[in-house]
Amino acid sequence: MSSGDGKRRRLLSQEERVLWTTVTKSIAPLRELPAGDMDDDAAELAAPARPIKRTAKPGPTAPSLPEKKSPPPLVPLGRRMKQRVARGKDEIDGRLDLHGLTQSEAHAALFRFLRTASSRGARLVLVITGKGARAAEGERGVLKRQVPHWLGLPEFRALVIGFEDAHIAHGGEGALYVRVRRARE
Repeated sequence: MSSGDGKRRRLLSQEERVLWTTVTKSIAPLRELPAGDMDDDAAELAAPARPIKRTAKPGPTAPSLPEKKSPPPLVPLGRRMKQRVARGKDEIDGRLDLHGLTQSEAHAALFRFLRTASSRGARLVLVITGKGARAAEGERGVLKRQVPHWLGLPEFRALVIGFEDAHIAHGGEGALYVRVRRARE
């Protein structure tokens, strides 16, 4: 299905249509008053606001707080580093297996592990998420989806330089190489 603007649009699945219908039936539209039915107060509120002209100079402002510096963006490992690790030329400084943990347990364990790895000067660690069991709809494991999301969060970005799927020898799609940011003294 395509529209006149040249963009392709996908059709909703039966499940998505049912969900959409449920959502749209559960909301109530905002009631608009016709222009003739408005009283003076409502008409005044509906009228566009006029800009206010300032003639006096603004007073002294409060000192600005120092801005928190956001951590740098995540970067991929790089082809050479990934090859060296896969061939065993660069060592993996630590491993964390998250199999069998709940999301909250896995989140806490991953944060502790990365904080410890950073403080001891580790460069690269392996985080094993597992591929997850396939559900009927083809959905993969929760931790496989969540761990990359967590690694992008600000509290993790302070500890992580970047990450990528591991080589098949180290778990392939069920594991991640994570470059660890070294702790500042």
